[in-house]
Amino acid sequence: MAPHRIFILILILIHFFNIPSFAKEKKNTLKEITQISNEALKDMDAGNFEKSLIKSRLALKYAIAINDNNLIASVYNTIGANFDGLAEFDKAFFYYKKGLLYANKTNNDELKNWLNNNIGNIYCFDKKQYEKGIFYYKKSLEYSEKSKDSMQIVFTNLNLTWAYFDIGQFEKGFPHLKFINKYHKKHGDESTIVALNMLNGMYHSYKNNPEKAVVFFQNAIKLGTEGNQKSDLSYSHYEFSKFLLKKNDYENAYKNLELYNKITDELNIEEKLNKANVVGINLQIDEYKREIDKIGNDYKTKESILIQEQSRNKKIVILLLGILLVLSILFYLYSQNTQLKQKNKIKDIQSQLQQNTINASINGQELERKKIASFLHDNISALLSSAGLHLNAFTSKNHTNAEEIIKTKAILEEAHDQIRDLSHELMPTLLARFGLFYALEDLCEKNSNSVIQFNYYIVVPTKTRYNENFEMKMYFIIMELLNNIIKHSRATQANLTIQENNNSLQIKIEDNGKGFDNDKFYILEGFGINQIKARINNLKGTILINSKLNSGTTVTIEVPITYQKKITTPVFPSQ
Repeated sequence: MAPHRIFILILILIHFFNIPSFAKEKKNTLKEITQISNEALKDMDAGNFEKSLIKSRLALKYAIAINDNNLIASVYNTIGANFDGLAEFDKAFFYYKKGLLYANKTNNDELKNWLNNNIGNIYCFDKKQYEKGIFYYKKSLEYSEKSKDSMQIVFTNLNLTWAYFDIGQFEKGFPHLKFINKYHKKHGDESTIVALNMLNGMYHSYKNNPEKAVVFFQNAIKLGTEGNQKSDLSYSHYEFSKFLLKKNDYENAYKNLELYNKITDELNIEEKLNKANVVGINLQIDEYKREIDKIGNDYKTKESILIQEQSRNKKIVILLLGILLVLSILFYLYSQNTQLKQKNKIKDIQSQLQQNTINASINGQELERKKIASFLHDNISALLSSAGLHLNAFTSKNHTNAEEIIKTKAILEEAHDQIRDLSHELMPTLLARFGLFYALEDLCEKNSNSVIQFNYYIVVPTKTRYNENFEMKMYFIIMELLNNIIKHSRATQANLTIQENNNSLQIKIEDNGKGFDNDKFYILEGFGINQIKARINNLKGTILINSKLNSGTTVTIEVPITYQKKITTPVFPSQ
């Protein structure tokens, strides 16, 4: 064995011995980081931004260490949300952007949705760059629709409506408002009901529907007051005051503007208090440091154990150098296996070539059958008819009824009839003119007699037409199977059932004949089944034959339908 191949195998074994313990450690570390990240989220939701930031940064450190893009992006989003809550919008924007960079490397559409939405919020409500904000809102909507998050779809549509209305583009915002009005009751959130009423009020103010506008504005103010939703309540007072000012109701406009200023001042005070709380981080940092150090020491201990285990595995690899003979045998077996796979691949190719040859032969037979039928009908039959007409003209003109002429006419008529019957057998007129289902119905009627009755059941409209070659192939497959029943089954009754399902034609042929043993079916002769199977394989279909002695036979066929090519006519909108 070549030395470089032995070296490669040794490296593979080193990897094999190292992977299980490393994977286990990584799994445990991931679980711990996720737990820290979840605790940070809980602290943020409770308004403990200081604790949340410390835990988030610890989780971020370890997430970067194990290179988990999904976790890194999630933690960046949490850090950004904390600064958002502290009204540190520039910092929030920075971390949201970093989070989106890592989220785009994952398949986490829900996380991409949140990050795009948060960036859109900052562009619209802090930076006042509405065009960029709307771009990120639309990206957020795209991801929420991909993840099928109904509540988030409603929420993002609301943000888009607000952004468009804020810059006076009411017609662009209206489709999103219309969507929210339709689905908010089913998928919306109580926290957005105030904003929804305010937006409806703004739209009706724009459309100069004062009665509706007043109802929506008053409803928004009422719900905002009851739910203590100060931010949306302040905007509701502000937009209502603008509406009242437009209606020259200066007194009430002033009152609502005064309420807007009052609530806005309260919100500003709360914002300043939140910023002041950041200073409190230093007072609590010692307490949290102990907690962080404990987690960090645990992580380092596990890392040390992992290094020791890897070192031990490397020593094991040294022993493997003494069993090169075993590796040589393994390589030999591998080579043999590769050769066997190549041989099997060659056999598959040969089998495919054989199948292609059979398919070409079948297609050629069908084409020749069609050509011969056409030639007999259009040429030979026409010639015989012409000869008969000439004889009739001759006898009429010469007033003779010689026996030889009478016999000649009879022979010509018999030949004409036989040519016609042969032409119809090769290519039935009903099949060519009216389609597969009329032809099969006629076939069942022709084959029915006092000995055997063929019943025809179809759940597809009889006038349905498919591709001409498809109909021809299916007709002769079914005809061959019916002939087999007549010749071999000794049945008194047979059923032909046809239906469509998922663009496939399903055919079931049953008889009450003598049947046969399925296990010995391969030794039976005269059934022409191999030819039938080859035709069905050519159509990419399946055939299943089920039979029992003295219990009849059932043949089930399913073939993908080849439809006729349709010429579509363009539809012009009505004027």
